[in-house]
Amino acid sequence: MTQVKARVLSGVQPTGNLHLGNYLGAIRNFVGLQQTHDCLYCVVDMHAITVFQDPVELASNTREVAAAFIAAGVDPKNHIVFNQAQVSQHAELAWVLNCVARMGWLNRMTQFKEKAGKDREKASVGLYVYPNLMAADILLYKATHVPVGEDQKQHLELARDIAQKFNNDFNAPAFFPLPEPIIQGPATRVMSLRDGSKKMSKSDPSDLSRITMTDQADDIARKIRKAKTDPEALPETADDLSGRPEAANLLGLFAALTDQPLSTVIGQFAGAPFSSLKEQLAEVAIEKIAPIGAEMKRLTDDPATIDAILADGADRARAIAEPIMAEVRKRVGFLGN
Repeated sequence: MTQVKARVLSGVQPTGNLHLGNYLGAIRNFVGLQQTHDCLYCVVDMHAITVFQDPVELASNTREVAAAFIAAGVDPKNHIVFNQAQVSQHAELAWVLNCVARMGWLNRMTQFKEKAGKDREKASVGLYVYPNLMAADILLYKATHVPVGEDQKQHLELARDIAQKFNNDFNAPAFFPLPEPIIQGPATRVMSLRDGSKKMSKSDPSDLSRITMTDQADDIARKIRKAKTDPEALPETADDLSGRPEAANLLGLFAALTDQPLSTVIGQFAGAPFSSLKEQLAEVAIEKIAPIGAEMKRLTDDPATIDAILADGADRARAIAEPIMAEVRKRVGFLGN
């Protein structure tokens, strides 16, 4: 059985309106990991359809996420950028893992409860077994590391449980490595600009709650200027952030965008008015985000190029996935090539 060197897999859902949370929580980190790992970055369009997607919008959003990867600095020649649906082994392994995972494990997944809401009977089966597909995404390439936000840690722990159970059930010690999480940076959980206690989200009815990756400089400045604050001056210590979610969010954003520890940024703005932080935050956000947005527009205006990159990435992903899937079939006892 061949062993692979450190390999990263991560994905982003093509649900449209990519925002600063997607960038700081995931896409920006993808770029740095290219220096130390073999990387596969996936637009997870199969995950997206756990809730209904307009087919035309789904195709457009898939290209937009791929464009964001590349515009942010992911190199699709030296690493692999692809969309999940073009590699059928994801769905095939997901079915095997559906039969390995236990109902009790899935019943503990808090994200299903949050997304399904009170009327769980009307949620799709896909939304319920979504974590098993995520496990398949990772294990299909024997990925050793997965960059995740805090809200996905539980799903990665499930992937480890599923890998271990498969290895035990089919007498294949260490066949699937147990993937490790990579949680990076001071702003892995970016909150709404209108309510520091809620995550930044594309579904928030207020456009002022989020900075999107395609916002113009004027839009970025306006949204930060209108961001919710509290009446106190900025805190002098990290302990003083307790109970001040908006201050914590804006200081965390500044720390993340300037690659500084949060403690350094707190010291920089200690006792200052929010207006001082907002002015400087707007400057660094425009400097970081506006060029990425411009490059995303250039790429999405040429969909044929994006499609060619995704097709090439899918070919290279299948070349890794199929030998692993063939070994899974053999171990499970499936007949055929």
